[in-house]
Order: sequence, then C-alpha cells, then structure tokens
Amino acid sequence: MSFSGILRIALNALAINKMRSALTMLGIIIGVAAVITMIAVGSGAQERVAEQLRTLGSNIMLVLPGSMNAQGVRLGSASVQTLTEDDAVAIARDVPEVQVAAPGLRAGVQIVAAGSNWNSTAYGATNDYFEARDWPLATGRLFEAAELAGSGKVAIIGQSVARQLFGDADPLEQTIRIRKVPLTVVGVLAAKGQNSMGQDQDDAVFVPISTLRNRIQGQTTGRLKRIWFVNVKVREGMSMADAEVGIRDLLRQRHKLQSGQDDDFTIRNLTEILQAQEQSSRVLAYLLAAVASVSLLVGGIGIMNIMLVSVTERTREIGLRMAVGARGRDILTQFLVEATTLALIGGLIGILLGVGAAMLVGHLAGWETRLSVESIVLAVGFSAAIGIFFGFYPARKASELQPIEALRYE
Repeated sequence: MSFSGILRIALNALAINKMRSALTMLGIIIGVAAVITMIAVGSGAQERVAEQLRTLGSNIMLVLPGSMNAQGVRLGSASVQTLTEDDAVAIARDVPEVQVAAPGLRAGVQIVAAGSNWNSTAYGATNDYFEARDWPLATGRLFEAAELAGSGKVAIIGQSVARQLFGDADPLEQTIRIRKVPLTVVGVLAAKGQNSMGQDQDDAVFVPISTLRNRIQGQTTGRLKRIWFVNVKVREGMSMADAEVGIRDLLRQRHKLQSGQDDDFTIRNLTEILQAQEQSSRVLAYLLAAVASVSLLVGGIGIMNIMLVSVTERTREIGLRMAVGARGRDILTQFLVEATTLALIGGLIGILLGVGAAMLVGHLAGWETRLSVESIVLAVGFSAAIGIFFGFYPARKASELQPIEALRYE
C-alpha cells in the first residue's frame, strides 16, 4: 500500500474519534506551549543581562574610596574620600593589565537652559571615562586638554538631558547653567540605556573634573585632588583577577597601609557580577524548559495509552486488513502515522499558544521575551519524536497480530 493511502486511512481513523483525539493532543499542546514560553522568557532574561553588559562596557572594574569609623560605627563604602587623581594615574601607568583608569567626581545638580530646567547628575570626568565605558559621542567633540587643565566651562550631555532641555533642537553650542555656572554644550553622547539597577545612564551631564571641583562645587584645587571613583578598563585578553591584584597591591603601597590593615578602598568587578547574573539566568532558563518538558513527556504517555486502546478496539479491523493482503509493516506504518500526526498537530497548536503566551507575558508583566526560530523548530521536532517514540510500541503490537486470532477477537 502506498504511503498516501496509509496516511488517508490514519487520518480517517483519527477523525472518527474527534473528541478522544483532541484530548490526546492536549498534553502535547500544553507541553509545547509551555516549552516555547519558558524558553522565550529565559532567553529574554539572558538578552537583558547581555544588553547590560554591553552598556556597561567590557572588562570594567570600579574602584571606590573606603569606609570610616564614627563613634564605633563603621560606615559604608565611599563614606570618606581616600582616592586621588594621582592614584588613577598610577593605576594606568603601573598596572600592565590596565588600558585606562578614569578618575571621577559626581554631584546631584539642577540644570537650567533657556526656558527649561532638569534635575540630573553631574560627573566630573576626563576623556578616559568615555573610553573605559565604551561610550561614543553621537555628535560634537570630547574635552580639549586646555579645558581639562583649566576648569573649562564646557559640558557633554546624555541623550535624556538633551531631550528634556532642548527637545528636538540641536543642543550643540547651547548654554546650560549648573549652580549659576554657564557651560557650553560641546558634545552629546550616544544612547546608553538603563543599567542593571534600572537607572537611566543617559540622564547625566559630564564636565571636566577640575570644573566640577573648582567651579561647581566651589572647592579649592588642593594638592591631593580627591575623587569619588576610578573606572578601570582592563586590556582585552588580560586577566581581570591579575588586574585586581595589581591595583590592590599598588593602592595599598601608595596609601602606606601596613600588613594586617584593612584596605581603605573597595574594588568591584562589575563585569564578573553581570556575568554571574547571566549565568544564573541561563541556568534558570534551562530549568524552566526542563520543567515544561515534563508535560511533553506526559503528553507522549497519553498518546501511547490512547494508541494501545485504539489497537485493542480495532483488532478485528487489523485482522481483516491482514487477511486481504496488508503486510505487518503497513499496519506498523499506519499506527505510527496516527501517533505522529496527533503529536504534530498538537505541536503546531502548541506553537501558536506558546507564541501568544510569550507575547502576553511580555506585555502584561513588562518582562522582555525573545522568541527564536530555533526554539520553535526544536518544539516541533520534539513533538514529532514523541509521537514516533511513544507510538512505536502500540504500532508494533498491532503489526504482530496474527490475522486468524485478530478476526476471532471479540
């Protein structure tokens, strides 16, 4: 018998018991939909962490000042300024793994432009900051050497600040005021997006570090030039761990810390923190997919159960077909086609439900989901494999029936 004839007989057999076929497919439908939804949710979480890694910059470490004791109470990190601009210069010069070390200050400020104002964060920085953060300019230029050395009245602003203060107008060469200090906008940064804490990185204004210290904060220049942080970018291919050890040893030597004394600074490996989050989200995605796959297994067992019942009910039919010339492999193929058809139709319906569920989760929960063709193909292939695997035993049982015994079956 031709395959088309076997397929027609199998489909007719399934159509006779529509309700039973639909209930049999239900397990596969739920399983495939659950797998696609869970993979989409897990992949979305991984993509979100990867995006945070991209916006952070590669191979980034943050060096912060240490803590202080006040009446027996130990305050948190950066409660006292223990870092200087010279520390940043020494890190870039003396630690071979370091590409750049960008010192910085920050302060909450109210920015005023013509007819607009906006509360934001001002960062005192050098051009190394933008290299460390892999943060290019959208338009304009970076700070000039004379502006960095002489407290130049210039600023580079983020996309959010540009939008709030100037709308659709070009902010270049426009004047903004921070604490009555007029600053000329010389550059606008490319969009960076939110960080891992959900904060808008584009809501910032950057000025030369000397400008923030001397003009905006009104401090005297001082000999030490205290800073609030150092952004360190490690060279590509270099060990982050070796860089951290080198920075720690150098700063302890520069700060004259004795053996046994605690560090008066903190080093945070931001890249490793986000990579750990990415690994956790990947494990979670695999776990969710594995749990969802259990329902596929249950659906496969349901197919086997129904096919065994079908073989029993149709024993006389099988005997009659064999008596008129059907071979065992024809019977085997027929029942395999029935089982596989149940699984494939259930898989296709499950794909539609899974895609819809993933989109609904993303819309209602505000959770980023990421549908991939690979996950859909995998779900279809898995559902077909389940049909073949769980349908083989009933099909083989049917094909091994003896015609005489099958015709005598009551």
